[in-house]
Amino acid sequence: MPAIIGPVQITTVSGGVVQFGDTLFISPKSASKSSSGAGAANTGIGIFTANGFSVNNVLDTNLLDQPISGNN
Repeated sequence: MPAIIGPVQITTVSGGVVQFGDTLFISPKSASKSSSGAGAANTGIGIFTANGFSVNNVLDTNLLDQPISGNN
């Protein structure tokens, strides 16, 4: 059934899906890759991380890691 939508104000959408009315299927797509060294994700009060030497191997030989185009 058709939906009649009144005035709408969306100020922020951060990682979500907004749907108005009828929808056959919803398929949000996203892909990301990150690299962080030793002690990079530590959170809290009074953290001490003693890393003498930290190296990340960011050599990526794959042309496409996770293709998302055309996946309906």
